[in-house]
Amino acid sequence: MTNNKMILLNPGPVNLSDRVRNALLNPDLCHREVEFSELQSRIREQLLQVYDLADVGVAHRRHRWAAVLLTGSGTAAMEAMVSSLVPRNGKLLVIENGVYGERISKIAKIHDINYITLSHPWDAEIDIKGLIKLLDENADITHLAVVHHETTTGRLNNLVEIAAICQQRRIQILVDAVSSFGAEELNFEDWGITACAATANKCLHGVPGISFVILRRDALPSSDTIPRTLYLDLATYCQQQDKGGTPFTQSVQTFYALAEALQEMAEAGGWRARHSYYSQLANLVRDGLVSMGIKPLLPEGSSSVVLNAYYLPDNFSYEEFHDQLKAQDYVIYSGQGNLAQSIFRVSTMGAITQADMERFVAVVKQLISKKQ
Repeated sequence: MTNNKMILLNPGPVNLSDRVRNALLNPDLCHREVEFSELQSRIREQLLQVYDLADVGVAHRRHRWAAVLLTGSGTAAMEAMVSSLVPRNGKLLVIENGVYGERISKIAKIHDINYITLSHPWDAEIDIKGLIKLLDENADITHLAVVHHETTTGRLNNLVEIAAICQQRRIQILVDAVSSFGAEELNFEDWGITACAATANKCLHGVPGISFVILRRDALPSSDTIPRTLYLDLATYCQQQDKGGTPFTQSVQTFYALAEALQEMAEAGGWRARHSYYSQLANLVRDGLVSMGIKPLLPEGSSSVVLNAYYLPDNFSYEEFHDQLKAQDYVIYSGQGNLAQSIFRVSTMGAITQADMERFVAVVKQLISKKQ
């Protein structure tokens, strides 16, 4: 086990490394002082570097893209992105194939954004032909919002095809990358991504409390546009953060942790190395569970490396399975909605080791054998 602590296999918050946890002990700062300004600016640059949007010698990219930091969960970043970047005369298409796609629709409705949906069953991949048909019928669509990794099921949605369709039609694409940023491919330039929202406490291995939006600066509304929201207005944040300030009090200690987590990730080889490591752990778990007769919810190749969903073992309720695993220091995650009583989910994020996951598989095998 990792330092004899509970191993979190839920999709965030994640187990922290000692290095990131110790960063929380850095000196207290006032968010209006130069020391915090420098910390904030460093994190903004680090976030752009994750996907090579701030490469040395590529000045136009540095000015083209901005990372905007918010104190709040990943949903705060999503709400900020959708409410700030879809103009009042715009029209949004939301793709739904899980809880988090449906949450985008709720955000649009609350902010009185003109939107339509392309809905799918939660376990379904996105219907590209259906998407093209809907866009043909709605030529006034200006923006499309889609979840990259739908943690409802663990499905990694096909952004490549969706982005190509958006580029052909000059539709701006807004990506929920809350649980994929830092571990799955995001090709901002080639895919024509307008903005993506993410958070510190998933694939980046930071602390809950900081989220962010990476956006093309030219997607921000003009200064005379009346915002839909006060606290979540990205234009205000970006303008003030560019000057080294912040419109509201930020969570200083969690900024420290995120800066350290990003440095730790860069030193370990960046998102590609993290993708490879998660993949190793996910395959270890998948192979082990399948050998016991535990079936994955999605076919191989459809899931992310971040999280996989499985049908519950025979003769186990979720509550019983969860509690027996927790007694062995492992926390799994339940299904949602009508999947709540049939599946469980296992994430491979955080400071966990191969030995942790080998032991997890062994514990599951032991629990099943006791039932037989």
